[in-house]
Amino acid sequence: MKSDGVIVVDKPEGPTSHDIVISVRRALRLKKVGHLGTLDPLATGVLPLVVGRATRLASFFAGAVKQYEAVIQLGVTTDTADITGTVTGGLAETVKDDLPSKLPTPETITKVASSFVGSYLQRPPEISAKKIGGIRAYKLARSHQPVQLNSVQVTLENLIVLSCEPPRFRCRLVCSSGFYVRAFARDLGLSLGCGGCLETLRRERHGDFEIADTVQLSQVVENGLNLGDKFIPIDSLLPKLPVVVVSGHELSRVINGNVVQLERGPARDNPTMARKTRIVNQQGNLLAIGEHMVNGALHPKIVLV
Repeated sequence: MKSDGVIVVDKPEGPTSHDIVISVRRALRLKKVGHLGTLDPLATGVLPLVVGRATRLASFFAGAVKQYEAVIQLGVTTDTADITGTVTGGLAETVKDDLPSKLPTPETITKVASSFVGSYLQRPPEISAKKIGGIRAYKLARSHQPVQLNSVQVTLENLIVLSCEPPRFRCRLVCSSGFYVRAFARDLGLSLGCGGCLETLRRERHGDFEIADTVQLSQVVENGLNLGDKFIPIDSLLPKLPVVVVSGHELSRVINGNVVQLERGPARDNPTMARKTRIVNQQGNLLAIGEHMVNGALHPKIVLV
């Protein structure tokens, strides 16, 4: 299982997340490579890639909290809600000179931005990968077809203002899965009455994966999996899940996807305490992800060997 694990790429600006996956597939000569969360072409930063059998664990990373550093340009709106789109309006359209003096004060901008902290319904950008009737929203929008996306419950856990020098507002956001920073930029501009769009975006954290874990795409292309401690092996994934060690007959049953009966331990005594469990052998190799049953037995739901 040496080719199974996670590579955290520091995504450069320009390519799509899928472009990165294709490049890594070619470099590793592996078909099983996927990413854990899309970054727009404009965005840079933490893009975790699951490789080999680790692709089967992708669902366990869904819903991970993300952290971003963003620069929002006020006074401009675009069809994509970021600076790469076509300008559609905003205060800058009517005020040609001395835009900063016509924008809200830094105090007002900060106060309104901070009011978004918490849970609320956010409408995804029309240019997005959301599906409508099985078709990506961006495909409908770019073919000039109507796009009606339902608002989604999201959470902005924290917002730190890094600088506010209109027309630019720079901040750090910690947010739930499904949160669009582009939509936040759009909605902030709307609330301020001047318009706004995203200028730059860098993902600093995706769940437990951080910038410190990243490698450059060029390193993967040149070195493959010879990345030292930057390649996170499958045995090290999901460390927060409880562990059950099996051997002998139980090990054989787990490998074949059969239920094993736990003889002792807190999971056996209280099977509802940990629904998902890492099942490992005595060497610590991850064999499967198991689910506890009401009778105390352990069912290997995802077998990895």
